[in-house]
Amino acid sequence: MKKHSLISAPIVALTVSALLVGGVAFAQQSSVQSLRGADIDEPVAVDDVHRQDDSGRFTRNYRQQPPLIPHSTAQYQIDLNANQCLTCHDWTRAGDRGAPTLSMTHYMGRDGEQLDSVAGTRWFCTQCHVPQADAPALVDNLFEPSN
Repeated sequence: MKKHSLISAPIVALTVSALLVGGVAFAQQSSVQSLRGADIDEPVAVDDVHRQDDSGRFTRNYRQQPPLIPHSTAQYQIDLNANQCLTCHDWTRAGDRGAPTLSMTHYMGRDGEQLDSVAGTRWFCTQCHVPQADAPALVDNLFEPSN
């Protein structure tokens, strides 16, 4: 016959109580600690957010730069099942919608064959295309757009 070790109810109750009290004490800490252990009590100032600029299409700064998105995509579904960008930008609909057509490179398979639908490697548009905003450079640099 197999013996089972049972933990008594009072021990379980004490353990749960200790965990709850410890959790409450942890939740009541007044300061946040940095990764190096320093207490951070004062709020951190945050710069103004640079909103999307939808006043018109920005020019590209270099050859092969993916075009920036001149409209909001906040509610767009882009996942394995759907890609809302294609409702306007697919070659079959772009003319009717007045939207720029996707480059034909988006319809090429891995081996260079022409496809009738967007290639799986180009399905997730926001991997390359980002909303345009007139935001300052995050770090100083010497970049100049090409002619």
